[in-house]
Amino acid sequence: PGVPRARGCAGSREVVPTCERYAVRRLPFARLADGDVAFFERLLPGRVVTGEEEVKPFNVDWLKSVRGCSQLVLKPQTTAEVSQVLRYCHERNLAVNPQGGNTGLVGGSVPVFDEIILSTALMNQIISFEKVSGILVCQAGCVLERLNEYLEEQGFIMPLDLGAKGSCHIGGNVATNAGGLRLLRYGSLRGTVLGLEVVLADGSALDCLTSLRKDNTGYDLKQLFIGSEGTLGVITAVSILCPQKPKAVNVAFLGCQSFAKVLETFTTCRAMLGEVLSAYEFMDEKCMELVERYLKLSSPVADSPFYVLIETSGSNLTHDEEKLNNFLEQAMASGLVTDGTVATDDKKVLWSLRERITEALTHEGYVYKYDISLPVGKLYDLVTDMRARLGHSAKNVVGYGHLGDGNLHLNITAESYSHSLLDAIEPFVYEWTARCSGSISAEHGLGFKKRQFIGYSKPREAVVLMQQLKAMLDPKGILNPYKTLPSAP
Repeated sequence: PGVPRARGCAGSREVVPTCERYAVRRLPFARLADGDVAFFERLLPGRVVTGEEEVKPFNVDWLKSVRGCSQLVLKPQTTAEVSQVLRYCHERNLAVNPQGGNTGLVGGSVPVFDEIILSTALMNQIISFEKVSGILVCQAGCVLERLNEYLEEQGFIMPLDLGAKGSCHIGGNVATNAGGLRLLRYGSLRGTVLGLEVVLADGSALDCLTSLRKDNTGYDLKQLFIGSEGTLGVITAVSILCPQKPKAVNVAFLGCQSFAKVLETFTTCRAMLGEVLSAYEFMDEKCMELVERYLKLSSPVADSPFYVLIETSGSNLTHDEEKLNNFLEQAMASGLVTDGTVATDDKKVLWSLRERITEALTHEGYVYKYDISLPVGKLYDLVTDMRARLGHSAKNVVGYGHLGDGNLHLNITAESYSHSLLDAIEPFVYEWTARCSGSISAEHGLGFKKRQFIGYSKPREAVVLMQQLKAMLDPKGILNPYKTLPSAP
């Protein structure tokens, strides 16, 4: 209710007329028949979901901004079962929507029309963990937070951390090349994922589940599937390099009087904290107002136009605290920071001020979300320009994100969805980003909502090559159709 119906679900209607921006025609896939359901019930006894109400949660994305009309959800437990499902769907020309924790923000994890939903929810087994190397091998449906808890018992952690960690699946994280809060320290999944097991569209299984850190034999095929959003194959298992759990973690929350000061603080922070710096997050005062108003969280630092959260992770508490204190003294003495606090006990309290911004924004009404990568010096200019452009037509325009990675989360709120407001935002936000040689998607992917805008970040030749790869690996186009890439000419 109150959101655009950008998906086609009414009977046999082939075109979505209610939101021209997202209009898409159903491709000539086969329709689900009783015989198909019977086959899947034999293959996956007790793990086939039918019925409108039972399937409904799988059809709606986390933001409740887009929805599909699948009539069937399949829950395989093994790679062999995924292989049998896809082999059957390939033969029958049935479209398939792979789905993990369904925490995506660009409409990539739910159907557009009546695609069969292939859920990895029951593929949640840890296969192995090697403490000497720190390499974890697990099925794609393992929840990120559960993996982190398991690893912490072994003295390790996952190399990524997200606000959606309690729901998202590692397979979905890899399929979208999720970034998150630890990328500054541990890098992207493209560097920490060592191997993948993937089932291709025709049901053939590709076993590249190596646990080697060095393997220079031919093309690095796993990179094709990292960030492919389920359009080239279904990830069923992951091998990932995990860092040791830091023995000493410190979190500081600071106030800055301008974005220029935020940038200077980062330069000083990086120089003085060096190898122990693990996160540098920023948020503007509007973000803090919403977190305090809707979530009843209180900031220990008040009346600042900008806020910065800094985390250090190391092996020596005394050493790390000394470095952090020296930095804070320098930042305060030079006027970079006007106020601040360091967590002494529960560091999660300070982290919640940053991690729960997305949750607070949902209380505002409808949220237009943009995940942009920009040169760090220009990061907040987009927020300022957007506020000036929209004026009172939006309730709030806020900016926050991973400053150390040059990743801005631009969020615009309104009472309800509006065509005219969206027209004022898009394509302006993409044109602005392209002029600065930025990326229209830093970490959320393209999904359904952004696929037609890929040209603002990639040249035509690159897009054509991507379409050719898609056609080669999935010639019938059954895997997550209408996502990631624009319609081929």
